[in-house]
This record gives sequence, C-alpha cells and structure tokens, in this order.
Amino acid sequence: MPYESTCMSYLRRNIDQMHGYVPGEQPKVPGLIKLNTNENPYPPSPRVAETLRGALNPRLRLYPDPSAAALREKLATRYDLPANQIVAGNGCDDILNLCVRAFCGEGDKLAYFSPSYSLYPVLADIQGSVRVELPLADDFQIEAHPALLSKLAGVKLLFITQPNAPSGVWLPRVELQRVIEETTGVVVIDEAYVDFAADNCLDFAREYPNVLVARTFSKSFALAGLRIGWATGSVELIGALNKVKDSYNVNRLSQLAAEAALDDREYFDDAIRKVKATRERTSHHLHALGFFVHQSQTNFIFAKPPAPLTARQWFEQLRARKILVRWWDADRIRDFARVSIGTDEEMNAFLEATRETLR
Repeated sequence: MPYESTCMSYLRRNIDQMHGYVPGEQPKVPGLIKLNTNENPYPPSPRVAETLRGALNPRLRLYPDPSAAALREKLATRYDLPANQIVAGNGCDDILNLCVRAFCGEGDKLAYFSPSYSLYPVLADIQGSVRVELPLADDFQIEAHPALLSKLAGVKLLFITQPNAPSGVWLPRVELQRVIEETTGVVVIDEAYVDFAADNCLDFAREYPNVLVARTFSKSFALAGLRIGWATGSVELIGALNKVKDSYNVNRLSQLAAEAALDDREYFDDAIRKVKATRERTSHHLHALGFFVHQSQTNFIFAKPPAPLTARQWFEQLRARKILVRWWDADRIRDFARVSIGTDEEMNAFLEATRETLR
C-alpha cells in the first residue's frame, strides 16, 4: 500500500474531508505594497519596542504568567470590565478556537453569517460540528426576519463579526440584538476591527449571560506579529474558556508588548485617526472613479470596479504592478476586492495604479 494512503487512514473522517483555512499571502517581494491582510500600516507604539528590549533577559527561561493577570488588569481598567471576566489568547483566532472547544461538540450546530470570516466554517469542520450558514442581505446587513431566526433553533455557538468582514460594514445593533435574544447557545461577537468603527458591542457582553465579545491587538495596536487576543463575558463563559485553553497560551513577550501598547493611549488614538482619514479619502477617490464602495467601519474597504473591469482583473493588474489586495473566487463576493488601508503614500500608489487599470 502506498505510504500516502496509509497515512490518510490515520485521520479523523472530518479532517480527511475538510479544507483548511487559507490565510492571506505573505510574499517576500522587494518593493511590494501589501494591502491584502489588514495589517496596521503604522508600527506599534515606541513603548512596545522599549519594553521588549528590556524583557530580553534571563527571565525568558521562566514560563509566562498562565493567566496574563497584569494584562487583564490593564484591559479591565481601559474598558471598565472586571478582570475575572477577561481571558487572554494567542490572537483572536485562539479565542475563537477555545469557544468551539468549550461550547460546541461534535454534531452540535455552529452558526455564522455568510459571507463573513472564512475561519468559522473551518473551525466547525475541525470539531465535526454541523455548519449553519445565516445569509446576510444583499447589502451585507443582518435582516432578522422569521426565516433567518428559525435557523437559530438548537444552535450551540454563533459567531458574528462586528463590523463585518470582508464587507467592512457595521451591523445594526437592533437587528443584532434580535438575533442574540433568539439564540439559546453562546454568541461570540468578533470585534477584530471595532477600534476603527464608531461604536462597539461591549455592553452586550455585560447585559447578556450568553454573549462573549472577542478582540485582538493585531489590527489597531499593530501587534499582528505577536499574536494577542482577548475576550470578555460572564464569569461562567470565561471560566469555561480558562478550562480548555493551553496552560501558557500567551507568551511573556506578547503579554508585555500588549501592556505597553495599552499604556500609550495618545499614540493609539493618533494611528486610528490617520487610518480612518486615509480610508475616507481612498473611498472618495474610488467613488469618483466609478467604483461602488461599501461604507467601511474597519481598516479596509470592499470595492466593486466599474464595468467592464472585473474585480479579478483589477486584482491581477494591481498585482502586476506589485500592489497586493485580496480577492476571492466565491459566491456573492467575487465582484469585489478587499483593500487594506496603508499609509498615504501607499494608497496614492494604489490609486494611481487603479487609474491605470481603468485606462
């Protein structure tokens, strides 16, 4: 028997049959303008580098604090939350994975809106859970009509990205609230991009015992390379996540970096302001060129080029000019490309290359 077929027999059936998550490209190409993975165009606070330099000492031989207590205390102060209702993770994706481990077993229903973050169905497949797709409206908004709400029956875990990805739109709170109140399982509001929005849903985690809000330091704090995420919710839900997390799931340097980033509020606010301003300017210019652009509450924009240019052609022609954006050959979103917000200089180059594709 060939070696490959022997190896396949060792796999769980659902792992054998599933497709893994495909992250955005991380090519090492000189001169590339990288606008495809929603990274912050600005470096983290200088306090982060200073803290990390000071942390390169013999204490690295010791395990980190397994509960990330100092980081949780800073988060509690920043967001007016009880520290015992916060859990830290190895990026927000770790938090999502912990939620699947804790709340959704094999054969249980795991729901998510579609189109949305493509990791959700992968997590369902890994667990052997039953996927329940909840279609968003044509404008990628939630419409909590009876047909959609009926799909929530028996759902053990529901993921909601707020603001939504890849569209970048803000989901109406009143519709979101109707969905939460109809869900008897756990609802995870994934606020990876919320610092670029005009509102947030932390109050839902305070109000509803079945709601968790998850966040990341990757986007707004520019710490994607250090993988730090966190979540807040009821004592019961956070206790469950603590039961199933790895013993030391956030390393010592990441904890210290996150603490330092939280300490520099002025730097954070300035970086957010610049990204928002560039986002609005870029959207305005694309509109003027005939593109349809969803009103974004994130650090990216979701745009449809004017005919006869297709999104795929736009993506490929930008790539030929060493500008990388994100395009999916998938139902409902193949007419659009997602463009991360870079520096003003990067976005000027992106806009000029876009004008060239139209010519």
